[in-house]
This record gives sequence, structure tokens and C-alpha cells, in this order.
Amino acid sequence: MIMPRGQQLLLPANPMFILFTLLMALFANMVVNISLVGNAAWMPDFLALVLVFWCVHQSRLVGIGVAFFFGFASDVLQSALLGQHALTYTALGFMAILMHRRLLWFTVPSQAMQVLPMFAVAHALELLVRLMSGALFPGWPIFLAPLLEALLWPVVSVFLLAPQRRAPNPDANRPL
Repeated sequence: MIMPRGQQLLLPANPMFILFTLLMALFANMVVNISLVGNAAWMPDFLALVLVFWCVHQSRLVGIGVAFFFGFASDVLQSALLGQHALTYTALGFMAILMHRRLLWFTVPSQAMQVLPMFAVAHALELLVRLMSGALFPGWPIFLAPLLEALLWPVVSVFLLAPQRRAPNPDANRPL
């Protein structure tokens, strides 16, 4: 694949770093659920955000199976309907892998606009599963969560790609 002009060549991602970031996102979701905010409908899902990021940037390492596993773990840890987050994260992983080649050609703010519909579909799917199981409608602030996740996309991109950035020291013997 030919890289766009001006884009920096990245080092390979460390699988242990990917696992660490996914576990930290799962931990962040747990902390948000037990904090003063509680299980607020407008809070962004940090695990979904990190899963989509790694499905886009490392689709060979993080895929639908990893998304299902972390969704199942999230269901257990949040004592939610078993399979609710697993279905949502699996659908998110599928959508991210489906468009990961196209998404990488955009700038990071443009990527945020591209992932906004994916997060909106995921929250709609999760809301549909909740309503079908007999839960009450959580209120209109639930529609803020996909917007907040899209706004966090550039921040997550900067932090998660930082270990892969190559030091800018050009060498006559090594052009890359």
C-alpha cells in the first residue's frame, strides 16, 4: 500500500501494549460505572473506542473474536444482560474491519467523523437489546455518547500511536 504524502512511517505495534490498552479501557469502564456518575447513559464507552481503534489500526491482531471476548467480559463485570456488550462490540469490530483500509487515508479529525456513525449504530443496537429485554428507556442523553466517543477519537489516536512513532532522525544510509 502506498502511504499518503507526509504520513509518518510507524513501528509495528507491540501485542502486549495492545492488550494493556484494552485492559485499561475495560478498567476505565469499570471505574466510570462505580464512580459518582454511575451508569450514566451519556458516558462514552472507552472499551468500544479502544477496540475500534485497534481494529482499524491492527486488524490482524485485534478482530471480531477479541471484540467478542472483551464484550463478554464487560457483560460479566457490569452484570449486564449476558451478550449485550458482546453483540455490540462484535458489530463494532466488524464495521471497523470493514472500513479500516479506507479510514486510514483520512486525517484524524476526518476519521472522527467517519467513526461517528459506527458508534451511533453500536449504541442503537445496545439500546435495542436493552429495550427488547424489558429495560426502560434510559433517556435522551444516550445520544450524546456516540458524539463524545467521536470527539475522543483524536485524543485516543495520539496516545495509542505514540509508542509506534519513529524518531525523526534521517540517516544517509537508512532512508526510512
